[in-house]
Amino acid sequence: MSLDKDKQRKDIERFIKKMPSLSTTVGKVMEICSRTDASPNELNKVISLDPVLTGQVLKLINSAYYSLVTKITSLTRAITMLGMNTVKNMALSTAIIRTVAGAKKSKALPTSRFWAHTIGAGVSAKMLAAIKDVPVMEREELFVAGLLHDLGKIPFGDEYIDVLRIAKEEQLPLIEVEREVLGIDHQEVGFMIAEKWKLNEVITTCISRHHDVDGLEGKLAEQVAFVALGNSYTNILDIGYAGNSFPSEVDVLHLLSLLNISVEDFGTISEDVQEEIRKAEVFLQI
Repeated sequence: MSLDKDKQRKDIERFIKKMPSLSTTVGKVMEICSRTDASPNELNKVISLDPVLTGQVLKLINSAYYSLVTKITSLTRAITMLGMNTVKNMALSTAIIRTVAGAKKSKALPTSRFWAHTIGAGVSAKMLAAIKDVPVMEREELFVAGLLHDLGKIPFGDEYIDVLRIAKEEQLPLIEVEREVLGIDHQEVGFMIAEKWKLNEVITTCISRHHDVDGLEGKLAEQVAFVALGNSYTNILDIGYAGNSFPSEVDVLHLLSLLNISVEDFGTISEDVQEEIRKAEVFLQI
């Protein structure tokens, strides 16, 4: 099957250019949270100027995902209880999901199954990080990175149907078929979107390197490995669908050894994953 790879790349670049930017509020939220001297009060001021975002954050906080005992009605209290980073991640994920929901998608990936996969990857990454006692705030960042890791698949057009078919019939890793057929893969496309939206380093690297963890170092390598492993786990369990039905066993074992997680521990999260996914679905209902 031959495709004009230059045209394919130009089409994707054009599509990303036309994608809406994230709202000014979300931009300000991310800017505030990236500063070390930022105060919860500043964050409160910015979010409270946007009634829609305020409502979304409060709905999320009072959902089963956070299992809080008492209902929270004030944004200030929410920020104090959950921390600025978590509130930033909430604002970011809801904004991105809403922005992407309006974008044209090919028929190749059914929307509901695609998001079920990404929620599964986020939840699995977070639960695998819990095995290694990663701090709660960092686990929330991994959930968001997992939720967004496959953003790069959204700009592909109907030619992606052939890519998915070849990957399935020949039982090949999807990313290899993307490179072969389209001349560009979803990591590179995801990187373009992350750049446009000025996402932070952790989320951008998880989007653009979850199939290429080697070559990364230190903390960042570990964070991307959690998301990569969460992605593989979701594919193994067949949660949702994002086209990669044949994750490489060698890659999974490599990631487990990078993170120093045993195969037994890897298997233990399955009991709780489905329940956590059910709770996390609130992110799609905002």
